[in-house]
Amino acid sequence: MSGKSSLSVDEKMATVKIKIDKEAHIIVKKEYCRDCKTRPCLVICTAENYRWDEKKDELVFNYEGCLECGACRLICPQDAIDWSYPRGGYGVKFRFG
Repeated sequence: MSGKSSLSVDEKMATVKIKIDKEAHIIVKKEYCRDCKTRPCLVICTAENYRWDEKKDELVFNYEGCLECGACRLICPQDAIDWSYPRGGYGVKFRFG
């Protein structure tokens, strides 16, 4: 049996369940984002939870779809992202198979 999966990325993502908490586990200090020249959070988030609203000139963020990789907090040059894992019983549940 080989170590390769026959599932596509979309099929694998369909096995992910997210139990959303009312309490956000990520807090973004959006006032810092206007001064950020590169805005790497817009491209690093695999769940695409960050986007820039040109009309309002502000970051729009959605914690509910977070896959808990933590990349956003690591890459933020403004240190504007306070990230932690969700409370027990909430967040991502990866199912395999």
